[in-house]
Amino acid sequence: MYILGIETSCDETGVAIYHSKQGLIHHCLYSQIAMHNQYGGIVPELASRDHIRKLIPLIDQCLQQSKLTKSDINGIAYTSGPGLVGALLVGASTAKSLAWSWGIPAIGVHHMEGHLLAPMLEENPPSFPFVALLISGGHTLLVEVKAIGDYQLLGESLDDAAGEAFDKAAKMLNLAYPGGPLLSKLAEQGNPERFKFPRPMTDRPGLDFSFSGLKTFTMNTLNNTEKTDQDRADVAFAFQHATAETLAIKCKRALKQTGLKRLVVAGGVSANTYIRETLIRMSHKERAEVFFPRPEFCTDNGAMIAFAGYQHILKQEPESLCIQAKPRWPINNLYS
Repeated sequence: MYILGIETSCDETGVAIYHSKQGLIHHCLYSQIAMHNQYGGIVPELASRDHIRKLIPLIDQCLQQSKLTKSDINGIAYTSGPGLVGALLVGASTAKSLAWSWGIPAIGVHHMEGHLLAPMLEENPPSFPFVALLISGGHTLLVEVKAIGDYQLLGESLDDAAGEAFDKAAKMLNLAYPGGPLLSKLAEQGNPERFKFPRPMTDRPGLDFSFSGLKTFTMNTLNNTEKTDQDRADVAFAFQHATAETLAIKCKRALKQTGLKRLVVAGGVSANTYIRETLIRMSHKERAEVFFPRPEFCTDNGAMIAFAGYQHILKQEPESLCIQAKPRWPINNLYS
């Protein structure tokens, strides 16, 4: 069975083909970073229009490079939400139209479920159950995963997501968009002993996150310096260190609360090397296994959507021809 995956939730157009026995056949990705960079952030209308221009050519390219035709495809999976509503509608309408004309099923996939299952594409995938930390520009979630489709939300960000906080802190440091990777690079030159930033919401019970206070603390600290290159590097290090330790503390709590010994970390921010190293150290101390997707599958991509969609198509979950986009969609409420 060949499944075509389509991802258009934000600023990346992803297409992939997954086979039930051979695994991932091919994937193509187009990033809009260069276009949004001049505006210092994502412009939703421009994102939607660019998906319209790029999606069909990417589907054609993916089929050609896989040496397949439309008649080989047995189902289509697309990102139904959460995300930018205009961008989601591009993928949903394209998937539904192709599925209707090709006479095959189409199924909407939760974007964060795609991230959650991305490590399943690796040679050593995690087995169920496990705790998942999903960290991206729009979401920070802790989820207990008992099986595919069986997710219990343990904690979430009450304000800015981790990736959003990275980008906003980077903007304070006069770094270009997207600022997260640039902040991490700048932090490599920082003095680890100079600043001590708070670990938000770790002094109280619970698994929720809050990064808005850390963002404000970053701004105040920076404003109390002369903003030299070294000042900026020292602030960048302190911010990244505090964020990584906050994530590690919450993951440790989640593992203890659930009694599980497997941790999956996915989403765009999971590509951050410093955060990975921090979570690996914590997991080793807790005698737990930790799993990450390869860096190319940390950011939004069609491969994770194709895989997640295949799992749901296997269950023969019906879906009407109605084109729906869900800009807000709790991961523990997939079937509403």
